[in-house]
Amino acid sequence: MNLLEVKGLSKQYRKTKRSPFDKTEYFTAVHPVEFHIASGETFGLVGESGSGKSTIANMIAGIIRPTSGEAFLDGVNIRDKERAREVGREIQMVFQNPYASLNPVKRIGWQLEEPLRVHRIGTKKTRKQEVIKMLEIVGMDESYLRRYPHELSGGQRQRVVILIALILRPKLVILDEPVSSLDVSVQAQILNLLKDLQKTFDVAYLFISHDLQVVEYMSDRIGVLKNGHMVEMAPTSVIVHQPIHPYTQTLMTSVPGMEDQKAKLIKPEAYRSICSDQSGIFQVNPDHFVLCEVPSR
Repeated sequence: MNLLEVKGLSKQYRKTKRSPFDKTEYFTAVHPVEFHIASGETFGLVGESGSGKSTIANMIAGIIRPTSGEAFLDGVNIRDKERAREVGREIQMVFQNPYASLNPVKRIGWQLEEPLRVHRIGTKKTRKQEVIKMLEIVGMDESYLRRYPHELSGGQRQRVVILIALILRPKLVILDEPVSSLDVSVQAQILNLLKDLQKTFDVAYLFISHDLQVVEYMSDRIGVLKNGHMVEMAPTSVIVHQPIHPYTQTLMTSVPGMEDQKAKLIKPEAYRSICSDQSGIFQVNPDHFVLCEVPSR
């Protein structure tokens, strides 16, 4: 059984009325999407700004309520009120801006220990020991316990935010643009750290980014979003080297260094042969799906 199962998850927002007499209209941020994540796997979501990546993340994390559809973690509906505390512990999230994720007036030690206090795990002594142990895993020592967020570099702050997410030993961590606010050299360090931590804690990642190169490096499988639609989903190597949907092909040729591969990647005949007489999701093979947007004739 997969760790996470997303079934028909969608989100609509009500548009602002110009006058009370206007008809109520809705904007669909995410059309029904379906995907799964296995234990210990990294599933990447990629797309332009406004494609629905963060909305999907927030629905799975329970930050916003979906309009329709469901998501299950280990077979448990993430909206099950009776098990909300348990599910909340099993799904953690890391946001784009590490400084905004930390309380500027609380010391790092207090913030790392807070999830353990909230979930009533251990004693004060054992919680401190666990916090120090976690810091040492990412190359930081006990001296950081008394520091404030502003005393840390961007990379150190992101390490702390990642530790806050992992200290409860969740099964799934949602990483929403976790390195986009960092310098390129620091990005590489954090990405490598995330890979090491994934092995250490046997955790699955939902990795969200607009940067295809970063998603390619991190992910086992990739889902490509366009205007709230999942247009293609496949193992990373397939998305990178054998994309079928025209949008995915365009994305891949926009990656620096891939310009010379344009002739190999742009193959409209593959999409036409599949979607010339149908619409909707087409299963190319057991783990490769393409959205056919050509109406049936």
